[in-house]
Amino acid sequence: MRLNPEELTNRDRYKLIIGAIVPRPIAWVSTIDAEGRPNLAPFSFFTAVCSDPMTLLFSPGWSELRGRMKDTLHNIRAVPEFVINITNEATAEAMNLTATEFDAGVDEFAWAGVTAVPSETIRVPRVAEAPIAFECKLQQIVVVHEGPGGGAVVFGEVQSIFVRDEVVENGRIDPIKLQPIGRMAGSGYAHINSFFEMHRVPPPVE
Repeated sequence: MRLNPEELTNRDRYKLIIGAIVPRPIAWVSTIDAEGRPNLAPFSFFTAVCSDPMTLLFSPGWSELRGRMKDTLHNIRAVPEFVINITNEATAEAMNLTATEFDAGVDEFAWAGVTAVPSETIRVPRVAEAPIAFECKLQQIVVVHEGPGGGAVVFGEVQSIFVRDEVVENGRIDPIKLQPIGRMAGSGYAHINSFFEMHRVPPPVE
């Protein structure tokens, strides 16, 4: 089977992406708007960029329900700071609650029953229950398309990192203790609790 994306609908392209690129890590992003009201929402189009400077990215998309880009993007444009909180099995249900789309200004921290605590270096609060949180200042926004099916890429430079002691072993994040989850297609999520190693093979010596 060979598919031409230009011949697919927005919905079919989206379904193909989220079905093929799995499991995806989840950026649980907290922001504030220009009036200082908090917002919390999950994004599974998320990854790291580089370690120097430590930079992360996530991609907020177009809200079909609202007919505009997600509130998270509007907030970051107004207040160029955000926290990427990392989700795990213990916070999965709360994270899922924050995927509900509300009118601007609704406090998703309160709706999901999680605790907003002050960050060390930015104005935006982090989620106290999250095992890891990256405090970020906006580096840049790359808009691909603002319209149905569209999205943007938000780059954030990490200013400070909170890590719960119980997820660290010998100075490294222990995935067994972290209990990460992954996003699948539709309403699906994955438990990430089975691991294997493959060491890189050096090039042959001539």
